[in-house]
Amino acid sequence: MGDGIIERMFESDFVDADDKTVVAAIEECARSEAMLAARRLAATAELTARYTEPDEERDHLAVDGWRMASAEISAAMGVGDRAASRQMCIAMALRERLPKVAALFTQGRLSAALVSTITWRTQLIVDSQIAERIDTAIAQRAGEWGGLSVARLESAIDSLVDEYDPDARRRMREAAQNRDVRLGKRDDVTGTMSLWGRLSIADGELLKRRLAQLSSQVCKDDPRTAGQRRSEALGAIAANAEGLSCKCGSPDCPSAGQDDPRAAHFVINVISEANAPNTEPVPATPAESATAEPAAGPVEPATEPQAAEPATEPQPAEPAAEPQPAEPAAERPKPRSAAALIIGGGLIPTPLLAELIKNGAKVQWVHKPPAAPETGYRPSGKTARFVRMRDMTCRFPGCTRPADFCDLDHTTPSPAGVTHPSNLKCLCRIHHLLKTFGGWGDQQHPDGTVLWTAPSGRTYLTHPGSRLFYPGWDTTTATLPVPTRPARHGDKGAMMPRRRRTRAQDRLQRIESERALNALDRKRWAAPATTQPSRPPPQDDDLWKIATDAGVDTTDTDPAPF
Repeated sequence: MGDGIIERMFESDFVDADDKTVVAAIEECARSEAMLAARRLAATAELTARYTEPDEERDHLAVDGWRMASAEISAAMGVGDRAASRQMCIAMALRERLPKVAALFTQGRLSAALVSTITWRTQLIVDSQIAERIDTAIAQRAGEWGGLSVARLESAIDSLVDEYDPDARRRMREAAQNRDVRLGKRDDVTGTMSLWGRLSIADGELLKRRLAQLSSQVCKDDPRTAGQRRSEALGAIAANAEGLSCKCGSPDCPSAGQDDPRAAHFVINVISEANAPNTEPVPATPAESATAEPAAGPVEPATEPQAAEPATEPQPAEPAAEPQPAEPAAERPKPRSAAALIIGGGLIPTPLLAELIKNGAKVQWVHKPPAAPETGYRPSGKTARFVRMRDMTCRFPGCTRPADFCDLDHTTPSPAGVTHPSNLKCLCRIHHLLKTFGGWGDQQHPDGTVLWTAPSGRTYLTHPGSRLFYPGWDTTTATLPVPTRPARHGDKGAMMPRRRRTRAQDRLQRIESERALNALDRKRWAAPATTQPSRPPPQDDDLWKIATDAGVDTTDTDPAPF
C-alpha cells in the first residue's frame, strides 16, 4: 500500500499536464525552495547573533556562544557540527555583509548553491564600505550567474572582488587546499576505500620509492598485479610493517612467512543477535564488527555533573520502552549472516573478515553486562565494549563521531547515577562538554534510546546506531531505580577548558594573514618588467611558512560554506 501512495503522489498532479505546465512547476518549486532556504538562514542568523553577543568570559571558553548555537542548529537540522557551522557562516555573511544579496535570495531569485559560493568568495572583505559596494555590484549581476559552471561562477565573483578589493581574492586558501590527502567516497565499492590527494614533490618521491621497495619484495609467482601490490604496500606502511608478505603459496618462498601486522590492529567484536542459536556459533552466524584496537579502550570521561537532569528524569516512563527491542524480530525474517563493519567506516566483505581473523586479528564476544551496576566510576572493559558496540557513534543528535573516539558519559551524573549500560552512552568530547556546561538535558531508556532536551526547549530522540545494522540484537539492559541521592554540584566554570584567543580573534587573524599574503603576491607581480623576479610565485610551502612565521593558526576551524 505504501508504494501505491508514493506512486500516486508523484504522478497525480502532472500525469495529464503538458510539458510547459510541468516545467513551470519546476521553476516555481525552485523559487520556493530558495525562499524557504533563505528563511531558514535568516532564522539561523538570528539564533547565531543571540548566542554570539560579545561576552568576555564566555568567549574564552571552549564551549562558547558559537558552539552552543551550532549545537541547537545541528540538532534542528539533523546534521553534524561542521555542517551546521557552514550554515551559520553563510547566514551571518548574508546578515552582516551582503544584505542586498540576501534580499534577492529571500525573493527566490538566487539559488542556495549560488549564495553559498558568493559568501565564501567574499569572506576576506573586512572594510564595511567596500563590502557594501561589492554587495551592490553582485546583486546587480547575480541574476545572470545561475547557468554558470562552478569554475566560471567563481571567476565571475573573483573579478568583482578583485575590482574593489584585490587583497580579498581567494588565493592562499586555494593553494593550500591543493595539498591534501583524502580517503573514502560515497560511491566506493564495498570492501575498498578511495585515496586521492596532493603531496609535496619530496614527500611524493619518498612514498613512491617506499611503495616500490615493498611491492618488489615478493617473488615472481605472486598472483597480484603491480597495482594491487602497491595498494597493499600502502596498508603495510600504515601498519608499520617491515615487508609485504608473498601470496604465491609456496612454502619455500622466502617472503611467504613475512608477518602481516595489519590484522593485529583490529579487534573483531562478535555480537550474538536475538535470533541467533544459543550454541557457540560459527563466525559467519552472528553479527560482527571490527574496531581499531588503539581506540578500543574507554576514553577518560569528564567528571562534571549536570545538576538539572535528575530532577527532570521521569523514570517511571522507562518500563514502557522495554518491549521495543522485541518488535524488530517479529517484523520480518533476517538473513543468517549479518553485516560486518568497521566502526566509523564501511562494510567488510566476508573474505576480508576471514583474512583478518586468519592473520591474527583478536576475536572477542560482546556480552550483555549483568543487571547489577558496577561499583566503580569507570566502566569495566566488558561494559565499555558493550556500550560502544551498542551506540557505534556519538549519541548527540546529528553527530556521527565514531564510538571509538567518544567519552563514556554517565547520563545521570555521579554519585546519583550508577555505572551501568542503562546510564552510559557515547558522547564525543565537544558534545560531552555541551551536555555538562551548555544546558542540554538527557534522559536514557534501558534499550539505549536517549531523549535530548535543548536549552530552547526542543526535544530530540536518538537511537543506538547498532539498531540500523543489527536490528535483532537485544540491547535492552536493566531498568534502574530512581536516584535517591542528589547529583554532585561543582564550579563548572572553573573546570571548563579555555581558549587562548576567542573564536572571533582567530577568525580575524586568519583573514588578515591571508590578505597580507595576497598583497605580497600581488606586489611581487606588479613590479616593473626590468625588476620582475625570475622565479615563479610562492608555492604552497612558502605560503604556509610565511603564515607560520607570523604566528597564524593555520588550522581553520571554520569550514567552507559548501
